[in-house]
Amino acid sequence: MYIPLEYINRGLLFLRNNSFKSRKRLATLMIYATDLCDSTCKHCYVWKKRPVKFMSKDKIIEIMHSDCVTKNTTVGLEGGEFLLHPEANEIMEWLQINHPRYDLLSNCLKPEKTIEASQKYSPKRLYVSLDGREETYKYMRGKDGYNRVLSVIKELKNDLPISVMFTITPFNRDVEDLQHVAEVCKEHNVDLRVGIYSNIAFFDTAEVAHTWQNGYVIPEIVKDFQENYDFLVLYNEWQSGNLKMPCYSILDSLVVLPNGDVPICQNLDLMLGNVYEKSLDEIFNSTETQELHHEHQYNCNKCWINFHRKYDVAIYRSFESFFPKSIISKMFGYYQWTGDAKVSYNQYMKAHNNSR
Repeated sequence: MYIPLEYINRGLLFLRNNSFKSRKRLATLMIYATDLCDSTCKHCYVWKKRPVKFMSKDKIIEIMHSDCVTKNTTVGLEGGEFLLHPEANEIMEWLQINHPRYDLLSNCLKPEKTIEASQKYSPKRLYVSLDGREETYKYMRGKDGYNRVLSVIKELKNDLPISVMFTITPFNRDVEDLQHVAEVCKEHNVDLRVGIYSNIAFFDTAEVAHTWQNGYVIPEIVKDFQENYDFLVLYNEWQSGNLKMPCYSILDSLVVLPNGDVPICQNLDLMLGNVYEKSLDEIFNSTETQELHHEHQYNCNKCWINFHRKYDVAIYRSFESFFPKSIISKMFGYYQWTGDAKVSYNQYMKAHNNSR
């Protein structure tokens, strides 16, 4: 779980970015530094990409010097498998000294390398992937990596915060997989992050998303990880077309791909620009980007990716602690949690819990 100060800082940034649209700052910057990967996942084909691309340390440092990147911006290093980047250690060393607020994402297929990098370069948080029980992991990822992931969790759980990422996909439909991963997280007292398989262009996904998850049964244990529970409950409403909500995350969150492309979000294959052609500040705060932000902020509602939608849910449920829904819709954009537009977040969650 994240501390209240992190939510407060992002809430303040939300107000600032909505007031100064040409000088927005980033809460989160994910750098996909390479598409090289040593896994062979069925739900992601980034490992098939050729030729392999690497973003150099010098380009990453240049990006980090952008005005929209502040000391409070959380930077994520991922891929592919980031630790396969030939300059991985040098990049983490630079960040450790110059921007210690960074996270490392790893599949842990080389556990010794993940452990060594985490202990030596001190990321703020380590994200590891675990998609279910041992047999499910091997089937989904094509590698026998389950126990390697567990070895990393056991070795590092007392050294730094760890988030275990579980993705509901067409390849682990059995809810026992999520039940198992949640139990692993409770046993080792680490965070759980649940996502839902989506057709993200960068990952070259093949299975059509959102055609098979309807009515996904959520294990009771997920209630112990509240940030995931409402995300999964509301997913069924979104998938049914009942939930409508503006997308505010695009105003403070970006990803940069290995070839330098900067998409508007993780879901849409719509590029704002390329960091080899323009600076990140020019890309993120240009007049053209402001227009695209305004258009998609209020007229998209096309994804349920946790990188974006968990934030939007958190923003609107927080608003409801202070204002009635009618006022919130007028101030920040129309939204509804379910088919009945009058129902509040608390009313919906209470009714859902009572129906179980």
